[in-house]
Amino acid sequence: MKKILILAGDGIGPEVTKQAEKIIRKIGGFALDYATLGGAGYEAHGHPFPEETKAKAKESDAILLGAVGGPKWDNLEFALKPERGLLGIRKELELFANLRPAVVFDELADASSLKKELVAGLDIMIVRELTGDIYFGEPRGIEVRNGKRVGFNTMIYDEDEVRRVARVAFELARKRGKKVCSVDKANVLEATLMWREEITKLHAAEYSDCELSHMYVDNAAMQIIRSPKQFDVIVTGNIFGDILSDAAAMLTGSLGMLPSASLGAKQKNGRQYALYEPVHGSAPDIAGQDKANPIATISSLSMMFRYSFDDANVADSIDNAIKKVLAEGYRTGDIMQPGCKLIGTKAMGDLIVGKI
Repeated sequence: MKKILILAGDGIGPEVTKQAEKIIRKIGGFALDYATLGGAGYEAHGHPFPEETKAKAKESDAILLGAVGGPKWDNLEFALKPERGLLGIRKELELFANLRPAVVFDELADASSLKKELVAGLDIMIVRELTGDIYFGEPRGIEVRNGKRVGFNTMIYDEDEVRRVARVAFELARKRGKKVCSVDKANVLEATLMWREEITKLHAAEYSDCELSHMYVDNAAMQIIRSPKQFDVIVTGNIFGDILSDAAAMLTGSLGMLPSASLGAKQKNGRQYALYEPVHGSAPDIAGQDKANPIATISSLSMMFRYSFDDANVADSIDNAIKKVLAEGYRTGDIMQPGCKLIGTKAMGDLIVGKI
C-alpha cells in the first residue's frame, strides 16, 4: 500500500489538507501518516523540520503539505523560523524541480486582474529550480566590515544542476506545446550566463525537437503580464522562479486556485521523493474561519496522482470535479464574482468529493 505523508503545517494548512484527505479516503488504497513542519514543528519539537518528520518523509511515497509560517514565529532566530523547515525538507529530499502550473479555468477568466482576452485559455507551466541559487549558496550571512553591518548571499549553480532541471522542462514541453523559454539575467550575472550556455547545449544535443528561447527576467516579468499566452513551459532558477510564479499565479484570479509539485531525482530503486503543496501561504488572518479556498490543495493532490502514482484517470477525475463545481457557480475565499455562491472551506471540499 502506497504511503502519503500529510504535513498540515500552520494557519489554514490543517483546514485545506483535511479537504484533500477526504478525496484520498474516498479513492482508497493509501495509508496516511502525519507529521509536523514549520511553526507546528517548532511548537511540537523545538525545530521547524523535526527529525521525526525527516524520517517519515523518507519513508513516504508522496507528501502533501498545507502551508507554513505566521507572525507568531516572527521573533524566532533565523534558523528556527517556519520557512527554514520548508527549505530544509526541499534540501533533505533533493526536491530540485518545482512545477508551478498557471491555468485559467473558463469560469474564472473574469476574476483575473487582466482583461479576459489576455488570460482565457491560459495554460503555463513554470519549472523552477528549487535546491540551488541564492537561497542555498555559500558564503552567506551578516557581519561587520569596516565598522558597518553587511548582509551577503551567493548565487551559485553548477552545470549538473542546470541540466537536470532543464531536462524536466523539456520533457514536460514534449507533452505540451514543445516550447521552452529559459529565463535568466545573463547580461549581468555570470551564474545565469552559465545557465543559458548549458541549456543551449542540452537543447542542441537532446531536445532539438522542442523550440527554445531565452529571456531576461525583467522582460519575462513584463511579458507574463503583457502577453502571457505566448509561453508554454518556462524554466528558471530558484529566486527568479519564486517571483515569476507568483506573478503568473495572479493571472488566474487567485493564489487559492494554484497547486505545485516539487520533484526529486529518480533513485536507483525507482523511487522518487515528491512534495505537493498549494502556492498560497498560511493566511493566519483567516485561519479557523472556514474561509480558506481548498482548491489549490486539492489540485496539488491531483498532481500527486499524475506524477507520483502515474494515475491520470484519478487526476483527471479530481480536475473535472473542480471544474463542475466552479461551473455551478460555487466559490470560496477571495474570488468574488457577480452571481457566485460563496461557500466555506468544508462545503467546497464536500462538493468536490461528491463530484468524483
